[in-house]
Amino acid sequence: MMGTLEWGGRKRWEDTLVVMLVALVVVKVCAQEDSAVFRTSAFQQTLSVMWANDHVQTEGNGEIVQLKLDKLSGGGFSSIQKYRFGYISMHLKLVPGDSAGVVTAYYLTSETSLRDELDFEFLGNKSGQPYLLQTNMYTKGIGGREQRIRLWFDPSASFHEYGFLWNTHQLVFYVDRVPIRVYRHTRATASMYPSQQPMRLYSSIWDADEWATRGGQDKINWDSAPFLSSYKTLNADACEWKDPYPACASTTWKHWWDQPRAWKLSLSERKMFRWVNSNYLEYNYCTDYKRYPTPPSECSVAPW
Repeated sequence: MMGTLEWGGRKRWEDTLVVMLVALVVVKVCAQEDSAVFRTSAFQQTLSVMWANDHVQTEGNGEIVQLKLDKLSGGGFSSIQKYRFGYISMHLKLVPGDSAGVVTAYYLTSETSLRDELDFEFLGNKSGQPYLLQTNMYTKGIGGREQRIRLWFDPSASFHEYGFLWNTHQLVFYVDRVPIRVYRHTRATASMYPSQQPMRLYSSIWDADEWATRGGQDKINWDSAPFLSSYKTLNADACEWKDPYPACASTTWKHWWDQPRAWKLSLSERKMFRWVNSNYLEYNYCTDYKRYPTPPSECSVAPW
């Protein structure tokens, strides 16, 4: 079964351009979505607590979920359903104020030792400093493909959408429908492209002050605890996996996320991608020649 699940609900000219482009993409994507929307306020119907039940709480009849970190524990949840290909997103509002050392992780991962995984990791900051968003990928248990960007807004002030577009041709990480990272399935990347294993959605909040903020220089200020991250509007417009096979086939081209228009970025998305990478990219493993004297093969593949 394929469906959409929602729970809940530098320069001025550059910013204006991005707002206009985002609006265009949102209109386009909404027009593409050809499946009915199913809304539920029941947390238990879509997600389950991974650990620390008392650190996972809901508000608004289950429309908002909060994860809590204190000295005792963090917390986490996962989707009940597994997916293989689709568009999967969620709206997050991150820990406000002094969140140094705190990491909120939001990711897709398979359940094998040689796992596939797609990561959003939000690295906390001292008050008034920009959040860093780290993305990473694992294929067959191999990771080490980190990129970091500075977010161009305050992610703790309101909810923002973070999503994955995943099909047989490309993987795209989106922030408010702005593509920030693209990984294409080509001959050069075929052996390292996650396409075989179904994945669940997970999220957690945890203590990572050994490395998360300025390489571990800024530690958690426990006087500011508890730290809360908030979630709403899970959109899983994706192929649901039913063991041992998926319930829908990507090759049927029935869904917008696996039609030719979703196989590469549109012209407006390319402009947004260039804007983000020109202005906000802080780290890219492909250009870390100390770590990788010979860059991994996928680094030679253009994003479109």
